[in-house]
Amino acid sequence: MTEPATYSRAGAIAKIVMNDGKVNVMSIGMLRALHAAFDAAEQDGAVVVLTGRGKTFSAGFDLGVFARGTAGDIHTMLKSGAELALRVLSFPRPVVAACNGHALPMGAFLLMSADIRIAAEGGYGIGMNEVAIALTVPRFAVEVARQRLTPAYFNRAVTTGQLFAPAEAATAGFVDWTVPAAELAKAADDAAERLSRIDPAAHAASKLRARAPAIAAIRAAIDQDITLAYAEESVARRSAA
Repeated sequence: MTEPATYSRAGAIAKIVMNDGKVNVMSIGMLRALHAAFDAAEQDGAVVVLTGRGKTFSAGFDLGVFARGTAGDIHTMLKSGAELALRVLSFPRPVVAACNGHALPMGAFLLMSADIRIAAEGGYGIGMNEVAIALTVPRFAVEVARQRLTPAYFNRAVTTGQLFAPAEAATAGFVDWTVPAAELAKAADDAAERLSRIDPAAHAASKLRARAPAIAAIRAAIDQDITLAYAEESVARRSAA
């Protein structure tokens, strides 16, 4: 069975590609593979390019786990996803996200956590659509969005579940700029190459200094909100419905 996320490195640049053969959902398996890939990148001291395969960057958390998984499964998935966003936000080397297609909640959280975010032009959506599928936006995700989106778009994204086309997603702050789809890979590689020449210690220290309030808020939200008791309550509500 092919790993849902693959890791490769060429010199100072590592590429992490999400490819579950479907829509790159953040299943427990995908999240484990992504954490392992970032482990490898951190050990290698590499600048990271994170992207997806197919028409989707990531369709977000695996809804099947919410619908049929145990409390342990739900807790593991949510906590692993939140920890991944926090890890990307505070990663010691630069992270470039190359958005190749749809980026729904967890995919959008990863975009907002990366240092440079480049999106392919195209007819797809980026955003936080939890309220459209009867989910309350997790507090850790609110804090991820707060530190990256413009105030007006932050409120729209969190409270309405609206998805944005790539150009408007750049205006909102989900991504930094867009390029034609055929140019996405090169644009991401070029950005990573430029970032590989900056001082890594200065980058890591400056990142932590600039993002300290967001990192603290996200850490607190994960520790306080994403508990096994919360997952057990979710399963109880599902069973009672």
